[in-house]
Amino acid sequence: MKFFLLNRRFRDKSHFIWMTISIILVILLPIFLATGLIIKSQPILSTNEFSSLLFSSEWKPLSGKFGLLTFIVSSLWVTFLSILIAAPICLLTAIYLTQYARRYLLRAMHPVIDILAGIPSVIYGVWGILVIVPFISNYLGPALGKETSGYTVLAGALVLAVMIIPFILNIMIEVLKTIPDALKEAALSLGATQWQTVKRVILKKAFPGLLSAVSLGISRAFGETIAVLMVVGNVTRIPSGVFEPGYPLPALIANNYGEMLSIPMYDSALMLSALVLFAVVLLFNLASRMAIARYEKLQ
Repeated sequence: MKFFLLNRRFRDKSHFIWMTISIILVILLPIFLATGLIIKSQPILSTNEFSSLLFSSEWKPLSGKFGLLTFIVSSLWVTFLSILIAAPICLLTAIYLTQYARRYLLRAMHPVIDILAGIPSVIYGVWGILVIVPFISNYLGPALGKETSGYTVLAGALVLAVMIIPFILNIMIEVLKTIPDALKEAALSLGATQWQTVKRVILKKAFPGLLSAVSLGISRAFGETIAVLMVVGNVTRIPSGVFEPGYPLPALIANNYGEMLSIPMYDSALMLSALVLFAVVLLFNLASRMAIARYEKLQ
């Protein structure tokens, strides 16, 4: 009996230690990433003002000019346009599957969503080149009076929207499934229609989780590289519209990393680009968490 108690205490203690170590590693990982990027960015930050790098659109590595504004604006264009496309589709689909559809349809959709989420991004990029780019170039652009090659911000946003739909949709479905049936039944018993119940009870209760799903989708979209790189055009010019080519930050890093050893400061400039990407995603996630906390406090 004494041996059994000692063995149980030892296992409890060892499990506690491993869990503590795991939590510490998870907390320290982003700190290590940020520290490494800051250290690698120091050479260019020591010779240039951060504001001039951040708000300049001149990207001429051979002349020592590394303005990141073009790439930041392109990233914002592609990311938020893709969210504007994907978020309503995901929300309406999640509502239908959890509140209106029969349970067998929801069970059948889960593997479909998992398959879409597991497709490599390069496959989405090839699909974008074969389908989205010709559609924009030959049909959508001319129909709207725009002459374009098809390799545009809109093409990148459409491909990116398709990529993040399964990611956001899966989270939204799980969030809506956690809403107690008692809330829905109480609203229906008071005479509310099905849609009134969904709009005024279920969505209100699930709003923090739905907002978290969208914010995670934005973070995923902001850092996506290969598929967007293949269809967005990669022209170092600030896009003035959705039918203009763009050049997001992840595409800049992926396209030019092999050239960094031959040009002074190129390595540091690309590391600074990665640091800006990391900081934007981090700040957006913190802002969304603060918004969710404020919403829950007001309820």
